[in-house]
Amino acid sequence: MPSTERPAALVTGGSRGIGAATALALAERGYDVAITYRNKAARASEVAGEIRQRGGQAIAVGGDITRQADVERLFATVRAWRGRLDLLVLNASGGLERDLLAADPNYPIRINRDAQLALLEGALPLMSQHGTVVFVTSHWAHLYGQVEQLPNYAPIAQTKFAGEQALRARQTMLSQRGIRLIVVTGDLIEGTITPKLLERKAPGLASQRREQIGALPTATEMGADIAAAATDPTLTSGQTVVVGGSLESMRG
Repeated sequence: MPSTERPAALVTGGSRGIGAATALALAERGYDVAITYRNKAARASEVAGEIRQRGGQAIAVGGDITRQADVERLFATVRAWRGRLDLLVLNASGGLERDLLAADPNYPIRINRDAQLALLEGALPLMSQHGTVVFVTSHWAHLYGQVEQLPNYAPIAQTKFAGEQALRARQTMLSQRGIRLIVVTGDLIEGTITPKLLERKAPGLASQRREQIGALPTATEMGADIAAAATDPTLTSGQTVVVGGSLESMRG
């Protein structure tokens, strides 16, 4: 199949970790992939190169998704690159960055809710009918208000939960356009930055979770599961896909 006929995806936060793994998994499934990054240009370029090695087209677009001007530039770039999107993966999130929090205490809500909505609005004019939007979250955020939160993670969980609910509130509008919304929630993901940051305040956190559920999923496994969910036509809009320990195990 010629590359120009491949479906097109945008993965936010695609320069490392889960986002990079998702982008590569989508390339394996026949997608051309655009990725965003905030300040990891070299890593983003490497991921784009790996996508091309898998037969796909790729672009890496730098910027701050909390800035509307950068969001508008992102979608202008995607429009010039492919002219349409079949899949939007909302993976980028934040709230643990000390420098950003020091400059703006409202940063968690701006990136985890407001930016997600801005990205959705920016993508909609490019989204094809029968397209899919995937929101990537964590068990603690997905179950915010129902489970005990991890040290230092509550502001992120609260704002990611707010982002998920804001997206779900737009589900009817998306369905009217023929677009599905899928939520993928993950446990602690082995080797990613979030558990490393949380371990500073809660030493032994990952080992405790391993004792509860067994092996933690890796970024590669999480990315593969996100790609599988995004391309599974049997999933209906609004469904939640769980990666790692069950939600019931979280509730205790």
